[in-house]
Amino acid sequence: MESRQTVADIKARLAQADSGELAVLERALLSDTRKGVRDALCAARKRIEAEKQEEKRLGGLYAYERQLAHGRLIVGLDEVGRGPIAGPLAVGAVVLPKDPRIPGLDDSKKINERQREGIAARIKEHALAWAVVYIEAEAIDAAGMTASLRVAFTRAVRKVEEAGVVPEVLLIDGNPLHFDERELNVVKGDGRCASIAAASIVAKVDRDALMRRYAEQYPVYGFDSCKGYASAQHIEAIKEHGLSPLHRKSFCASFLQESLF
Repeated sequence: MESRQTVADIKARLAQADSGELAVLERALLSDTRKGVRDALCAARKRIEAEKQEEKRLGGLYAYERQLAHGRLIVGLDEVGRGPIAGPLAVGAVVLPKDPRIPGLDDSKKINERQREGIAARIKEHALAWAVVYIEAEAIDAAGMTASLRVAFTRAVRKVEEAGVVPEVLLIDGNPLHFDERELNVVKGDGRCASIAAASIVAKVDRDALMRRYAEQYPVYGFDSCKGYASAQHIEAIKEHGLSPLHRKSFCASFLQESLF
């Protein structure tokens, strides 16, 4: 590498280099003692190592569920919104292809909002089939959460099948629901199986977008920030304004009682 290259030029090359290119650049820059160059080399090494670790983690997500499936076609399912006191329960379902892998897949709770939205878009682009279904607050109050989960998971699988994809294994995060004989439960599956992680992401992104729309309709509750969870601001709004049609009355009884005394 010519010595007249500026530090900025070298930094730009190192920032884009893959592992093979980095090895070549390291040899070319061996005698370059400028601090900016040495710092850029160090940053590039750390980036490449982080990329290797991420590829290893991502490969593990895909490999683990292939091991569980034994060659059968699988759909990953996960719920979002079990705990909020307002808004619907959401269940996502995703059937992933073998390739390409979706970069960044992980438990939706471990990914920031902007990253989730980008990953969700890639999931929808590449998935063989995907769906998000909702159970509204009134139905949750009437039937209870366990029954609502069974209904939501059943509907999500049906929507995938209506898209022409019939899975042989239903991979589900958490405890058994006993809603389908194809059900296979994986504890902490949203961090262990690619398709469950994908389901958690699309459900989270879709439900968050829905709650932002509801915030425009019912602005006093702060649904755009709390997403229906029992934040202090949300509870105070309930005490002052009462419940909206989006609230799960069976989840809000204690707040309403407090407001009476």
